[in-house]
Amino acid sequence: MSLFDEDVTIVPPARRRPSKRTVAGIWSLVVALALLLVLSFLPTSFVVQQPGPVYNTLGSVTDAEGDDVQLITVDGAETYPTSGTLDLLTVQVLGNRDRTPSWFELAMAWFDQSKAVVPIDSVFPEGQTTEERDAASTAMMVDSQSEAKAAALTELGYDVTSVVTVYAVQEGSAAEGVLSEGDVIVSADGESVADADALRAVIAAGEGAPLDLVVERDGAEQQMTVTPEETTSDGEKSWILGVSLLHDYDFPIDVSIELNNVGGPSAGMMFALGIIDTLTPDDLNGGKDVAGTGTISADGTVGAIGGIRQKLWGALDAGAEYFLAPETNCDEVVGHVPDGLQVFAVGTLDDALDVMTALSDGGDLDALPTCSTG
Repeated sequence: MSLFDEDVTIVPPARRRPSKRTVAGIWSLVVALALLLVLSFLPTSFVVQQPGPVYNTLGSVTDAEGDDVQLITVDGAETYPTSGTLDLLTVQVLGNRDRTPSWFELAMAWFDQSKAVVPIDSVFPEGQTTEERDAASTAMMVDSQSEAKAAALTELGYDVTSVVTVYAVQEGSAAEGVLSEGDVIVSADGESVADADALRAVIAAGEGAPLDLVVERDGAEQQMTVTPEETTSDGEKSWILGVSLLHDYDFPIDVSIELNNVGGPSAGMMFALGIIDTLTPDDLNGGKDVAGTGTISADGTVGAIGGIRQKLWGALDAGAEYFLAPETNCDEVVGHVPDGLQVFAVGTLDDALDVMTALSDGGDLDALPTCSTG
């Protein structure tokens, strides 16, 4: 019995040719994929800012030796237990001049509320090396810690004295071989030096004449002379010593802040609040989870910072319920507050302490200043 009829020829149906629209669609997809592949390897002129690590100023961190230590420690005064958090926020940068993000990575970041695509020059200035940028960022962090200590201790009634310290001496500068890192500049040409501006004023008045300095080094005062060098910037001439200065202070108690691999000045306000909470009996934050950002000066002024939108998301991800934002950053905050986070606008350390008092005493939070369109 045969299952097939050998006399029958089976003819397959004619293959339908794709329409012009289908062909055009296929070629468009191929071209798009090819362009995406090419763009993935082309350099860009942007970097991505995204939320970075969050540190509780009342908690512990890992030091340079890998040991777990308190972020803030005090020697010379009584300290008290704390609860809740006073978080400082950081921003991470994806990319640098050696390796910029791909166009695909930029596109993904563009649609992520917690990230920002910014020109590379705004983060890595043209002509500045990575080492120079890191050194400047570290110097700003050291300075912010000094300002935070001065603001906090002054708020608590301690007597804090201002000093100007040499942070670094530039190679080949007028000061090389004369001044050293750690020198405290007491006076210049007989004028007391309370801050860097005071020293610059004396240097400018001398117009290049040798400068007589009194410097404290290793606990003893020394007299020395430096002849400033002339420099030109933006067509204007000035006189410089070639040193980086740190506005430092003589503190009546020893306050140490341990935070590695974090630079910039934006943690100043949260450092100050952490110090105050450590040195006062009651929980400054009422045991609640609070985050914030802002520079601070010794007189308690809170200043603007960068990357605040990324820090808002970092605070939320860390579990904070309340956020302290510099009032000078409010234009960047309005319309970008994540759900679940209540933001307060602060211009001074006293403003921040008002928020802390309301949190700890159950005060009316709605009566406190916020960032608004009004």
